[in-house]
Amino acid sequence: MIQASNITLRLGKRALFEDVNIKFTEGNCYGLIGANGAGKSTFLKIMNGQIEPSKGDIIITPGQRLSFLQQDHFKYDEYTVLDTIIMGNKRLYDIMQEKEVIYAKEDFTEEDGIRASELEGEFAAMDGWESESNAASLLNGLGIETELHYKKMAELTGSQKIKVLLAQALFGNPDILLLDEPTNHLDLEAIRWLEEFLINFENTVIVVSHDRYFLNKVCTHIADIDYAKIQLYSGNYDFWYESSQLMVKQMKEANKKKEDKIKELQEFIQRFSANASKSKQATSRKKALEKIELDDIRPSSRKYPYIDFRPSREIGNEVLTVENLTKTIDGVKVLDGLSFIVGREDKIAFVGPNTNATTVLFKILSGEMEPDSGSYKWGITTNSAYFPKDNTKLFAGEETIVDFLMPFSPEKDVTYVRGFMGRMLFAGEEGSKKVNVLSGGERVRVMLSKMMIMGANVLILDEPTNHLDMESITALNNGMIKFPGVALFTSPDHQFIQTTANRIMEIVNGHLIDKVATYDEYLDSDEMARKRQVYEVDATEDETSEEE
Repeated sequence: MIQASNITLRLGKRALFEDVNIKFTEGNCYGLIGANGAGKSTFLKIMNGQIEPSKGDIIITPGQRLSFLQQDHFKYDEYTVLDTIIMGNKRLYDIMQEKEVIYAKEDFTEEDGIRASELEGEFAAMDGWESESNAASLLNGLGIETELHYKKMAELTGSQKIKVLLAQALFGNPDILLLDEPTNHLDLEAIRWLEEFLINFENTVIVVSHDRYFLNKVCTHIADIDYAKIQLYSGNYDFWYESSQLMVKQMKEANKKKEDKIKELQEFIQRFSANASKSKQATSRKKALEKIELDDIRPSSRKYPYIDFRPSREIGNEVLTVENLTKTIDGVKVLDGLSFIVGREDKIAFVGPNTNATTVLFKILSGEMEPDSGSYKWGITTNSAYFPKDNTKLFAGEETIVDFLMPFSPEKDVTYVRGFMGRMLFAGEEGSKKVNVLSGGERVRVMLSKMMIMGANVLILDEPTNHLDMESITALNNGMIKFPGVALFTSPDHQFIQTTANRIMEIVNGHLIDKVATYDEYLDSDEMARKRQVYEVDATEDETSEEE
């Protein structure tokens, strides 16, 4: 059990939390949600001791071990992957290090023997002999191949490091597990594995995530941060949303009845207060009127952007034809003879663990990269807008948001452009911000403003949900569902794919699997699983023949 008792945190004059009291108990998974800036990550840091509150205490059941997802991806660069995982249980790792020092001694004393015996007993009690195999199991589940387990962390890619740090947090069955955005930069298969792990996890979990499907799958409770307080709801994210909306509706209805009653009493008092025969009744109604209190209904601090992609022209029947597209990068054939045709009603989600292949394909189709061989042809009625996964270079300049967006507008009118910015929550002085100081989420909202302004009838989006808060993801999801054009996109958000895509593509070892289906239908398809296995086997055989 972990409990927040009268937690208050002040940042200058602003109270981020004010006398928060909440208890998280064993066997439950709590989704911590709230608007951007509400303090979700800060609250987790208070709970794991990284931030000291202005007032109050965090109380943990004595003897229980707390584990949290590290955010510093360079902290363990000098350690091997397996050692990094085992460090998730500090006491176990310290025992292993102390044992190693004792056994390395040339002058092994009787005291050393006694100490070694004590350590061995504690090591066995902590399931130490299984520590490496348990760590390897976590890594394999998250898609980190066995050959990487003994490499230094510095040799891994950024996405691989993220998976290792997640495995570190999960290692050793902690009593309390704190996870801040654990699905960020994970591929969909790794997210599915994590969902199953947390569903079967028997201790306490507190997780911050913008992935609605993930929260629905794993959470037993939702802890909602709003106006410096935390309100606890039983059930998953959808249940919280329905409950919170119902609560507001009921309060409004109750207030309406009270307002009607107030009006009735006021009219009676006004009408009969001067009437001697009715004076007692008027006095009685005055007392009743004084007792009626309207509920204080504060609007949520959440702000939803409005995303509406409106094509400037209708798309024709010929959209995109791709023939035998091939691309090799750093000696690896990322695309191997890809061929497909896109129809005018297609919304295609590219899924699977190899997100780099999708990024390469999108760069080729948007003209940012040339294929080694093969061709692609856009229809004459198409005009596309591209959302790259990495937009850092686009925002390196000193221009304001308004100046950044103006070149993409068909109407060279600041008011017209500011209208789109307002939809994306850049109102007033916000539009005068320089683009090189924007946060990741703000840059994404600017990119989406740009795409709306362009009026494209084909959208190419490479992980647009990264860096967005829950409200912006919901707005983008709704905008994509309504969009009347063609979309090629990828995202780690299961619900985003399931509600938007009518066709699924997966690139496995350079080869394409293509199915007209929803995402859930695709995942349940035995035919697709067999195709994937064939492509993986083919790749293994190719590697073997090259070695021979």
